[in-house]
Amino acid sequence: MAEAPILIISGTNRPNSNALRIARTLAGHYRDLNVPHDLLSLEELPPDFFDPANYASKPPSVQQLQKRILDALGLHVVTPEYNGSLPGVLKYFIDMLKFPESFDAKPVAFVGESNGATGAVRPVEHLQQIFGYRNAHIFPERVFIPGVKEKVSAAGQITDAGIAERLQRQAARFASYARHMHGCPRT
Repeated sequence: MAEAPILIISGTNRPNSNALRIARTLAGHYRDLNVPHDLLSLEELPPDFFDPANYASKPPSVQQLQKRILDALGLHVVTPEYNGSLPGVLKYFIDMLKFPESFDAKPVAFVGESNGATGAVRPVEHLQQIFGYRNAHIFPERVFIPGVKEKVSAAGQITDAGIAERLQRQAARFASYARHMHGCPRT
């Protein structure tokens, strides 16, 4: 049986986002580690995902995204900072997923990126609260990328050696953590 993938989530639907560039970098690290992975950019959300009727009845597009979450070994979330918090589309995405099973005992890692000096500490902490409420297993090693425009090129290259090394290390350690947590029985 094939190993479940790490699902990397680019947490904004903004076209050509830094979050997506960083998510692609993480995908490269997982590929180098021979860790199955999948990348979900919130740019891919179909228009029917935003129908208010989805709160009552989930269309096939929402069900397909739900399956990707449930089938993942762990989630590696890359979030930008919008107005001191996470993007609204990321919160809405989380809200559309089944409660409680979507994140129950699911390992989750975080990368925050911003143009400011804090590297999206606030949105990552908000996400930790949300995922903690949903009973996820929060991976404690976070990566913050302040001044992202100077550290990630338009082509998606990480130009800061320290950040590049931290992302690579986080991917390796999170893969190990997710595999370990997956092997632990639920109580």
